[in-house]
Formats: sequence, structure tokens, C-alpha cells
Amino acid sequence: MNPSRIASLKLRQILDSRGRPTVEADVILHDGSLGRASVPSGASTGKYEVRELRDGDAESYESYGVQSVVATALQACEGQMQGVDALDQTAVDATLRWIDGTPDLGRVGANPILALSLATARAAAAHVRQPLHVYLRSLVPGVAPSMPMPMTNILSGGAHAGGGMDFQDFLAMPVGATTYSQALEWIARVRSAAARLMAQEGRVTLLADEGGLSPGFESAEQALTLMVRAIEAARLRPGHDMAITIDVAASQLYVEEQRCYHLRRAGRELTSDAMMSYVFDLCGKYPIVSVEDPFDQDDWEAWQSFTRKLGDRSLQLVGDDFFATNAQRLASGIERQVANAVLIKVNQNGTLSGTLDVMALARKAGYATVVSARSGETEDSFIADLAVATGAGQIKIGSVRNSERQSKYNQLLRIEEEAGLTFAAFMHKRR
Repeated sequence: MNPSRIASLKLRQILDSRGRPTVEADVILHDGSLGRASVPSGASTGKYEVRELRDGDAESYESYGVQSVVATALQACEGQMQGVDALDQTAVDATLRWIDGTPDLGRVGANPILALSLATARAAAAHVRQPLHVYLRSLVPGVAPSMPMPMTNILSGGAHAGGGMDFQDFLAMPVGATTYSQALEWIARVRSAAARLMAQEGRVTLLADEGGLSPGFESAEQALTLMVRAIEAARLRPGHDMAITIDVAASQLYVEEQRCYHLRRAGRELTSDAMMSYVFDLCGKYPIVSVEDPFDQDDWEAWQSFTRKLGDRSLQLVGDDFFATNAQRLASGIERQVANAVLIKVNQNGTLSGTLDVMALARKAGYATVVSARSGETEDSFIADLAVATGAGQIKIGSVRNSERQSKYNQLLRIEEEAGLTFAAFMHKRR
């Protein structure tokens, strides 16, 4: 028997960073190589993502359990996956999709399918005795690896913080850093400075899902002003050393019946045009270099208008719920010339090969790629290696707090040390 072929599988229920169950997979090859991977879960999820399954048993983890999902998935997959060559990731993922048989992976479940896909890649890396980021390079020939620029939560609202602020995240991007390790140190300084400033003002420094601070400001302007103050308190220059990015997560704000965006904390209801003007105004007043999901996932007209309005302006416009790491959605966006960057979340797509296909499509069209974690994460650092191997250029992990975030940041430090790769500078001008 070929030693790189799959011999057996294991699936288990473990807990994510929010204390909710998620899926972990082991893939064992005939030579004994073991690959293990666990999958995240989002709070702010788009309707075009693949389908995560839960047991729905109110007596088990308040209906979030996955024990039955795991058992059903193992029964469906084990016999079909045995004998598949782990070194052929495309065949592995095609087999997994065939087993499920639905476009959104809704029969077996995107969570066990993704766990098996990622675990197989890890098993293959172990088989060839290579670090994961080195092995993953073989899956993207012709792409230069690099250390990604981190985009890091400082202040959080939206679904990540119980709606404490209307916009979901206010993030720091160390655009002036020359190495990944310097970028990480600068971010830690800004995060600490923000916490000190909030404490001085008597604000509670509670943490949101991704480790960001949750000040509960009524307006985006208040949050952005604190961001600028924190950057300055960290002895850095706003817009030069450290820039700001925002994640509006506007699909969470959109009221379909009223066809408007409801900013509950600010007490405002904005049409698409008004939202566009508001976001542009913020970008003019503050050192913002990237905006994510400023409109609902189905508000194509607003996305197109915003992109046209960008013109030659140096602003990154990122689609998350809008593209959902979905090749068809991204292809439509490229055709309509909408946005200029795509957030990459492996659990929005469901397989490693499918995710790599989306990244290849983005590269060909000149769209920036931002590899991203989710609000419900595990200690698995897979996306750190993925961002490096694919030369993604940017990574969005969450704040520099909590072990599920630090596992990724620290893995990048190890890769930087061992691989000596170029640090990806943030290029304001896209496409």
C-alpha cells in the first residue's frame, strides 16, 4: 500500500474560544503520519457561506453540540477516504465534496469536511517531513511566499461584542513596519495604550470575542479618535507608522424591510447613499487605509457605486460576507468591477483546495487577499502557514490577546525566524 495514502480517520468534538463545540479531525496515513486540524466558527456569518452543522440538542451545549454531526460525518467519510493519496489535495477535497453531494456542504456539514481537508494537508506535510508552510507552497506553484502584514483588532463592536458599537471592528495596521516581528511589537504597544486610555477615562476594558476591547462608544468617530490617541501614546505616527482599518459588517446593520442601515448606538438610519457618504467622510478625517463590508452582502449597487467613487484613491475595499470566499461570488465581483480585495476564510469555503482556487482567482484579477480567522477560534495555527505559503500579503487574526489568537501570531514569529522571508508591505494602491 502506498505509504502516503489515507489509512484511517478520527473526528471529535472539542471546544472553541467561546466555549462552544467545534470539530477536530485526525487523518492517519499508512506510514503512520498524522495530521490534526480543528475548525473555527463565525458569529458574523454571511448567507453565502457553506453550511456549518450542529446537533440542535438543547440538552447538550445549548444546542451547539456536534457529537451527532461528528458521528454521522465519520460514518459517511471514512470508507470513501481510505486509500485516497494525501499528497493529492485536489483529489482529497473533490472526494469530500462528492461524499457530501450538496453545493453548501449541508448534508455532512462544512465543519467536519473542512477539518478533514486541513488535517489531510497536515498529514501530507508530515509524510514529506516538511513544515506546513513549506508543503503548502507546493499547492500554489509560481507564487512567492512572504510574511503577511497583520491587521489587528483593537476595538470591537457588532456581533463580536454584543452590539456594543455599531461597526464591528476598528483595527490597527503597522504600514510603516519593515519586519513582521516589528509589526507585532507595534501592534502590542497600540493595544496596551488603548487599554490604558480607556482605564484612565473610567471605561470598562472588557474583551470581545476576538480579544479586542469593547468600549461601547455611541459613534464611530469616538472609536477612531481613541485609535489615533492610542497610536500616538504608543510613540507611533498615525497614518505613517500605524494606519487604521475598519470592519463595518454592514449586513448585520441592514434592515431589509426599511432598505436602510440601522446604526442603533448612534441613533441613525442611513440609506445606501448616506452610508457611502458617511464612510467616505470617516476615511477623509482619519488615517483609514482599508474598509471591510461597508454594505450589505446583497447591496450590489452600493458596492459598485462605492468602488467607482474610489477612483484613484488609495483605499482598500474588502469583501467578507459579500464574497464569502466563494469563487462564483468573487467572479461576479470581478466582472462588475466591485471592491479590490477579498477576505479569505477557509470555513466560508469548506475545503483547502476551494480556498486556494478563490485566492488564485483574486491574484489573477489583481485583488488583494486577507487571510482571516473567525470569532470562534481554536489553537490551530493553520491559517498562519496558509498566509505565508500563498503570499497572501495580509492576515487578520484578532487582537493580541487569548491563546487561540497568539497561536497564529507566534507561529508567524517561528516562520519568520526559520524561513527568512520578505515582509509584505501594504500597498495602498490596488488594481
